[in-house]
Amino acid sequence: TLSDGSVQKLTVFRDTTIMKEIQSQLQRAHKMQAIGNLAGGIAHDFNNILCPIIGMSEMLKYDFAPGSLVYENAETILKAGKRGSELVQQILTFSRQSENKKTPIRIQSVIKEVLKLCRASIPSSIEIQHKIQADSGLVDADSTQIHQVAMNLITNAFHAVEQTEGKIFVELKETVINESEEIVGNLHSGKYMLLSVSDTGNGISSEIKDKIFDPYFTTKETGKGTGLGLATVLGIVKDHRGDVRVASAPGKGTTFEVFLPIMKSSQEIETTSKEKIDNKGGTESILVVDDEEPIIQLEKKILERLGYRVTGMVSSIEAFKTFETNPNKFDLVISDMTMPGMTGDKLAQKLLAIKPNLPIIICTGYSDKINGENAGKLGVKGLIMKPVHKNELVRMVRDALDEV
Repeated sequence: TLSDGSVQKLTVFRDTTIMKEIQSQLQRAHKMQAIGNLAGGIAHDFNNILCPIIGMSEMLKYDFAPGSLVYENAETILKAGKRGSELVQQILTFSRQSENKKTPIRIQSVIKEVLKLCRASIPSSIEIQHKIQADSGLVDADSTQIHQVAMNLITNAFHAVEQTEGKIFVELKETVINESEEIVGNLHSGKYMLLSVSDTGNGISSEIKDKIFDPYFTTKETGKGTGLGLATVLGIVKDHRGDVRVASAPGKGTTFEVFLPIMKSSQEIETTSKEKIDNKGGTESILVVDDEEPIIQLEKKILERLGYRVTGMVSSIEAFKTFETNPNKFDLVISDMTMPGMTGDKLAQKLLAIKPNLPIIICTGYSDKINGENAGKLGVKGLIMKPVHKNELVRMVRDALDEV
């Protein structure tokens, strides 16, 4: 109301578009956080289940001659267990909770496995052609993540031709990018492994081509996609110092090209990357602490076969009391990380306060509290990720004891 008695109205317009977008982004962030928390819990529990499956199947292989029925059955169980472990790593990778484990590999076997899985799940009415170069250099890569990249691209190609029963073509070959060529994104001149996945679908329009790698962007109907597939692909490839190129036009299909750099010194790397198998044992006394009895039994069997004296305990609190009573009885301790009452890192601190030079190895199915770096700062001699593999456990135990 003004001084002259007249009344003026003020109309306020609020653009809620930006607020709605912010709320949508917050909801997505909370959703990803929930997925991450769930992934960590699944990884811990599932790796505990896989640990005796993988470990016992490895033990069976050593007990029976290659070619025997039991040996072949154990090999089948071991392969299935390892595949389960890789799937857990895929979940953790997606939720950004795992450290990438890159090793020098030839990715032909990974692509062949993906093709085999895709052929079993994609209707036979859709033709899948492939051309895989037999010989090539090594790529420093995480095989599980490369598996994920290939699977996502072939699945996308399938969705593109699903209604028209078109064709999918997968090619893997070595290629060279010269300085004179147009270099895009992360690519530099040099040798690359080129994985290309093509389809005869409807193609991608120019209006959305720049958006296809955006998180949550999808043109698929509900239930067919989350909008995270290509975003994950690009993230993985960039992390491997490679890049992704897309060629597409409406009505002319789509081709995705993945470039992964080939390592320069392939022969030297291949020699040093071969798994070292060392079954050297000893007579030292080892305390194994884990709240899962099957895991204790597995580690006892592995170590006792090599001459070690092993005491297993399912309670970290009772394990500490036992150690406190007679610290000189034990030469090394292997402890799980996540346990009720006292976690592995806390147990390690208390044990080292009593016996500072005690070698300790931490085992974990998944933990956001400990990794290789902070384990070293804690005074821990080794960190093993579950499921535990026999050779890795034996080698780490011997190395830790020999350092003392």
